[in-house]
Amino acid sequence: MPKYSTGGGGGGGDGDSCELCGRSTGDLTRANVAGADLFVCAECTPHDDRKTPSSELSGGGDDTPSREKRAAQRQARLYDQTRGDATHWESGTEYEDDQLPYLVADYGEVAEAARRDAGLTVEELAAELDVEESDIDAVEQGRATRAGVGGSLVRALEERLGVDLADE
Repeated sequence: MPKYSTGGGGGGGDGDSCELCGRSTGDLTRANVAGADLFVCAECTPHDDRKTPSSELSGGGDDTPSREKRAAQRQARLYDQTRGDATHWESGTEYEDDQLPYLVADYGEVAEAARRDAGLTVEELAAELDVEESDIDAVEQGRATRAGVGGSLVRALEERLGVDLADE
């Protein structure tokens, strides 16, 4: 059974057990695994955070890249693997073509009050602007961003109701 210590006791190549997998062996080496210094067997040394394959090193005299550098390298590899693959984005929304502007803090309350002052229901306003009622509801409830409402609707509401919803 593994000891899971911070390297303070046991081990040291004196015939003890691997502190990661528990295997009894006389050949233990010190490794840093998830921030803990452990004595590990040869099969567990690939888990040593201080060791990085030479293909990942950026050169120079230091053979051990910092934790931050390794994290940046992993992030860069992930970015390279997903670049050009838009399947993880919400489908059907053209964010570049209809970006939502920065909205004033109380835009929902402003929009709802203006609609009521104009004597319109949500249904009537949605029909007049030829948009979904749920989009108007999202604006009035202050959740335009989460609902994926486009900037064109915000501009149409501002024009029709005579209010400022965008923080320009």
